[in-house]
Amino acid sequence: MTVVLPQRTSGQVGMGGSGRDGDVPTLYLLHGLSDDDTIWARRTSIERYVAELGIAVVMPQVQRSFYTDEVWGRPYWTFVAEELPAIARQFFRLSARPEETFVAGLSMGGYGAFKLALRHPDRFGAAASLSGVLDLGDRMRTMTSEVDPLMWRRVFGDAPFDGGDNDLFALLDKVSDPPPLFQWCGTEDALYPGNVRFRDACASRGVPLTSQFSAGTHEWSHWDDKIRDVLAWLPLP
Repeated sequence: MTVVLPQRTSGQVGMGGSGRDGDVPTLYLLHGLSDDDTIWARRTSIERYVAELGIAVVMPQVQRSFYTDEVWGRPYWTFVAEELPAIARQFFRLSARPEETFVAGLSMGGYGAFKLALRHPDRFGAAASLSGVLDLGDRMRTMTSEVDPLMWRRVFGDAPFDGGDNDLFALLDKVSDPPPLFQWCGTEDALYPGNVRFRDACASRGVPLTSQFSAGTHEWSHWDDKIRDVLAWLPLP
């Protein structure tokens, strides 16, 4: 994992810093399919954006797992849902209070963020997805990967996907008190139709969702911009 911690500063050039007494609010920030734990720090200014907020940002690595316990691979869902927060809180002064714990991600990480929030709604104060793979069942039926042709079978095996605990639409039917959700996707993104379906599914079920769509494709200039909207939207204490 890559971690950004808040600190009070007086000498940074062009950037301030804010600290807090006691345990600090935490944003778990998830990467996409082709990325790793360093990508948010390399391709956005996330460290600068959170400097004045006094929050920690924990960015884990889960390879190409879709934040799932892979059938033929490693238990990345167990890692991100159980091991990561426990270990990170041992290392750093991170709050365990749900109202001070948030999760967000892009693309595959947007899917992971909503899966965490919907399967463990008692642990998070809010969750956000940027260009998320929200209708993953549809994506599995329509997308093949030349670099990883057995990806879907490796991760999910041969069992039916729709209706299970990895299907966000099924989780919307099961969750009783979800945290507030935030969604953005570009209208020229191949994932836009699935994001629209997720928006409509939330509306029909009364799930609290702030939904934003605007012109854009699947690339970093949008995510660097929209993560600031996420940070402004989060109900930070």
